[in-house]
Amino acid sequence: MDSYELVDLFAGAGGMGLAARGLGVPGVGIEWDKHACATRRAAGLATQEGNVRDFAPSDFPAANVLAGGPPCQTYSFAGTGAGRHALTEAQDLIEHMARREDITARLAQLEDERGHLVLEPLRWALDAIDSGCPYEAVVLEQVPTVLPVWQAMGDVLSAEGYSVACGTLRAEEYGVPQTRRRAVLIARRHGTATLPKPTHQPFNSKGSTPPGDPTLPRCVTMGEVLDRPEPFTVVSNYGTGGDPKARGRRTSAQPFAAVTGKISRCRVTAEEDADLDRLTASEAGQLQSFPKNYPWTGHDKWQQIGNATPPLLASHILTAALDLADQPALPTETMPSPHR
Repeated sequence: MDSYELVDLFAGAGGMGLAARGLGVPGVGIEWDKHACATRRAAGLATQEGNVRDFAPSDFPAANVLAGGPPCQTYSFAGTGAGRHALTEAQDLIEHMARREDITARLAQLEDERGHLVLEPLRWALDAIDSGCPYEAVVLEQVPTVLPVWQAMGDVLSAEGYSVACGTLRAEEYGVPQTRRRAVLIARRHGTATLPKPTHQPFNSKGSTPPGDPTLPRCVTMGEVLDRPEPFTVVSNYGTGGDPKARGRRTSAQPFAAVTGKISRCRVTAEEDADLDRLTASEAGQLQSFPKNYPWTGHDKWQQIGNATPPLLASHILTAALDLADQPALPTETMPSPHR
């Protein structure tokens, strides 16, 4: 393809859109949250405020690349009975969608509305195929527990003529200073779909030589991206169940744990456990690989940051999906020009 244009479903505060702009790919993001929309607009990203279900491919006729990261809360605890049921139900609905059957009644019976938002990217992809204007590429990402859903969608897209690659990526292997894992689907209408190759070694909390390519640089640390005197330690309560002894600790010589909307609760300490200033929104964004001066706006900045796709990871994913092998990765030091 000579040119690409992106439509980004559930676009959030702009991780995928920022990556696309850095790669010279114009596009628009659909997002319902007004605060995330305000941040996107402040960053100069084209934004359509509203519910993804109220739009269709025909509303964005110039777009030939589809991206999306639908809400994941329904699947975040796939080990529980409710999570397993949600995954099984989504996979069953995907089979009906592949046969072009009407699933409206089934969707109306779902207890959690977010459970069927995960199906929206497939609806868009199939609608585009049936209209005779299939997307050249489809890119999806979410929490690792959603991988079986992506694989089921991948089977449908393969049957429609796409080359598909699915897998789980580790953000720190792509230069992002945190150990976030994401389930990714890449589908290409032409050429062979492959996941991006790591640019950094994976993090090993035990300090020994991590697995992977030893010729690659080690993963990026918090101390390398945050403008703070070192050493410092970030103490989180992720997954502790309220037990203070189970709080996770990462030093400034390590990447952060997965950034969530609760990152503002993390303590930052110096030697001898002396408290320092807590992370700012700008710093939390930097741990997601957003530029330091990214214009976080509105009253829900922490959730916007936690929900965002790390733009540096998104840049690598898009580069692989669109076969832009010679394109540089997204710069993280300064904001790209909105007029690029």
